[in-house]
Amino acid sequence: MIRPLVAVIALAVGATVVIAQQNPIEARKNLMKGNSAQARIGAAMAKGEAPFDLAKAKQVFQVYQETAAKFGDLFPANSKSGGETSAAPKVWEDMAGFKAQLAKFGADAKAAEAAVKDLDSFKAQFGDVAKNCGGCHRDYRVRRS
Repeated sequence: MIRPLVAVIALAVGATVVIAQQNPIEARKNLMKGNSAQARIGAAMAKGEAPFDLAKAKQVFQVYQETAAKFGDLFPANSKSGGETSAAPKVWEDMAGFKAQLAKFGADAKAAEAAVKDLDSFKAQFGDVAKNCGGCHRDYRVRRS
């Protein structure tokens, strides 16, 4: 039973890699949509608009970690334009800095996931990790009017 499951997971990962290679802009957008959805869940809990749920809180940080791990590989030179990309030219001009910010985002999300025990710890961790989002968007994303 485990072998078929591993095979299915391997195929899914392989398909994701192929799709990302064929259309990295669309893959970037999909990852950001996932991040955005988790940010809305986290913000609602932090503001008291939704009840605190430890499993959901940890999932927010898990999705952030997955995004941080995958996102930096989705910026080949041929994806600088087209597909309504929001990536700023600075991504390619400062790829090392960009990937360093992603690594910090992933590491902070991992530490946050481990540190969250209740609503108060979630609020503190969520706010700190969210600062990474703002910094990366400020430096590496083109603002749309």
